[in-house]
Amino acid sequence: QVQLVESGGGLVQAGGSLRLSCKASGGTITIYAMGWFRQAPGKEREFVAGVNWNGGRTSYADSVKGRFTISRNRAQTTGALQMNSLEPEDTAVYYCAARRSSLISLAVDDYDYWGQGTQVTVSS
Repeated sequence: QVQLVESGGGLVQAGGSLRLSCKASGGTITIYAMGWFRQAPGKEREFVAGVNWNGGRTSYADSVKGRFTISRNRAQTTGALQMNSLEPEDTAVYYCAARRSSLISLAVDDYDYWGQGTQVTVSS
């Protein structure tokens, strides 16, 4: 059973940066697509960014384009989300996810494995 563990969340001022990491264990995700989602209080979980199995394709929510960068290291089964120019609206719990497909999906229900989440708080 694949397990995902996120790290790197925290408190940052608006305009600052954070880098989230995701480490997989218990199985291989080298051929799986990975995604990052977030959920703010009182809101539904939403897609932030995704990367296909080999890192050759990426997709971003409009709200984070140009500010966030998703990456992965297949050999080490790790993923990362570099977040720059953070805004208070980015405050949420961020989740790493993987799906048993090589293709990116924007849908929460398409992902099979989830991390426990890491809190990101951006102060104004």
